[in-house]
Amino acid sequence: MMGPNKLIIAAAGSGKTTYLVRQALAVEEKRVLITTYTESNEEEIRRKFFEIHGSVPANVHIQTWFSLLIEHGVKPFQGKLFDWEVAGMLLVSEKSGSRGRDRQGRPMYWGEEDFQRCYFDRRNRVYSDKLARLVMRCNEAADGAVIERLSRIFPLILVDEVQDLAGHDLDILTALFRSPSNVVMVGDPRQVTYVTHLETRLKKYRDGGIADFVRAELPRKVTCDIDVASLMTSHRNSTAICELSSKLYPKLAAATACKCAECRQPVPDDAGLFIVQRRDLPRYIETRRPVQLRWSSSVKIAPADLPALTFGRSKGLGFDRVIVYPTKEMMDWLKNSQSALKAETRAKLYVALTRARHSVAVVYDIAHDEIVPGFTLFE
Repeated sequence: MMGPNKLIIAAAGSGKTTYLVRQALAVEEKRVLITTYTESNEEEIRRKFFEIHGSVPANVHIQTWFSLLIEHGVKPFQGKLFDWEVAGMLLVSEKSGSRGRDRQGRPMYWGEEDFQRCYFDRRNRVYSDKLARLVMRCNEAADGAVIERLSRIFPLILVDEVQDLAGHDLDILTALFRSPSNVVMVGDPRQVTYVTHLETRLKKYRDGGIADFVRAELPRKVTCDIDVASLMTSHRNSTAICELSSKLYPKLAAATACKCAECRQPVPDDAGLFIVQRRDLPRYIETRRPVQLRWSSSVKIAPADLPALTFGRSKGLGFDRVIVYPTKEMMDWLKNSQSALKAETRAKLYVALTRARHSVAVVYDIAHDEIVPGFTLFE
């Protein structure tokens, strides 16, 4: 055993991926798995290996969570449950397996007794929201062989962006904690902008409740240490950005800006938090060259040759300057931090604010006597 299972709660810009890459590089003889939810994060992990080490060592295997579940969880063990070829996965954003509506117009879904229609579309692609459940069914049918196989192949399992896992994914994590593998997970509960699936199972932990899940749901003999201190220093965000973004999640430890000379030099003259009125947008964008962030690609932005990303897509990235096109609820919160925010809106605002190293600008036509605490009007 290499050490206790561990969950590290991290702040934005604190070096989550760097931490996991260094953990993997410290192990030479044994096979290491690093898994994460999004393909963009998988690429970021590979990039980080090349940056730190020059290559990905032969004993390190990097794979997205969904791909891992199909390759190691379903295909080797499907024979006990079904005999057709799995043609990949269909990513769904709402409940899958619809069978139309009843006489009252309520939606109906295929159940477990209609196995193929419940788990697969017509092309035999497994629905993304049922994949983890299917893996747990394969594991039960094979007397625990799925988890046994994973733990034999990978004595060390590193999970990045663990806050994105939900529902039956958490059952798989619990089973891995019970296995001989050592599991180390890193995540920021403030950054739940995507979730692997909107499963009703363990729903109360869906919005960043991974630490609560570990505390409340693990069987007595299964241990997982929770570390809330090691990765709370941001190597990206300035003090002003750390203070503002930390207010979004007052129950979690506040992030602080690091004091590393290489991260903090030089601070540009335009560092800070700014309100930019629409009439001043072209000039702000031309002089400051920020990355534009918005809720969805349908939000109109200033015509510019600069990158524009949705809040969700920007996760994991860092820039010197960003300009945010806030929703009404986001703007209400910036004016008054007691204002209500839905969980997804709160997470996306946190992600947007914490992409910037030096300056965050918000597009807003401010009234003559209005104040947005901490922000300066760009003139």
